[in-house]
Amino acid sequence: MGFQRYVAIGDSFTEGVGDPDPTRPNGLRGWADRVAEVLAEQDPDFGYANLAIRGRKLTGILQEQLEPALALQPDLVTVYAGANDIVRPKVDLDALATEYDAAIARLAASGARVVMFTAFDPGSGGIYAPIRGRFALYNEHVRSIADRHGATIADSWRVAQRLPYDVAASDPRLWAIDRMHLGPAGHQVTAIMVLDALGVPHDLAPLPLPPLARASRRERLRADAAWTRGHLIPWVQRRLTGTSSGDSIEPRFPSIGRVVSPGGE
Repeated sequence: MGFQRYVAIGDSFTEGVGDPDPTRPNGLRGWADRVAEVLAEQDPDFGYANLAIRGRKLTGILQEQLEPALALQPDLVTVYAGANDIVRPKVDLDALATEYDAAIARLAASGARVVMFTAFDPGSGGIYAPIRGRFALYNEHVRSIADRHGATIADSWRVAQRLPYDVAASDPRLWAIDRMHLGPAGHQVTAIMVLDALGVPHDLAPLPLPPLARASRRERLRADAAWTRGHLIPWVQRRLTGTSSGDSIEPRFPSIGRVVSPGGE
């Protein structure tokens, strides 16, 4: 089955943060663009919209993007919401799941193929290790919602089992320097995962990874301190002031249109 109208909704993960391309809106490419490029090759009438905005929590995504997405009459929708809720100090995952379920029900009732995502496994080390259980519970909610409404799962939690690399999904080479967003290699892996979940033939291949750097303890501490100053402290300050990195951001592709090819050609 081919697709002609693809709409992506979500937060920074779907907007494409971490995968820079100065020729595109917001200076980003991302996995959703990569998926759209493949689908466009298979149908000359294919169109794509990306409504995702960084920093949005689940409720904000659904309030701002659900109705515009439905109005575009897509036959394919990808949605990832909840990651920015999981990392807050307090979160009611059961309440979020109820809200998410109602939204997926509406998307599925439209006749569109709906793709949902589990969260990546943060592993037993790193900054997200203390809330690894939240990620796992969120994923169980996602699986249950998908089962109820016939949605397709793009299974980020289990993607490490299918990676062609001898790495975990938490490997820093798949992630951007901010340690919060996927880098180009991670976005490529996600695009492959989505296309495979949809059963769409493609020739995307994982991007080559550089050798894993071996840093001394002093170098690691220095890098951690730089990351704290450059990324963690600004993130905490936004939380404390009630601001968001997406407050001045507009959707990259707010309406169905022609797919931008790599390099902006």
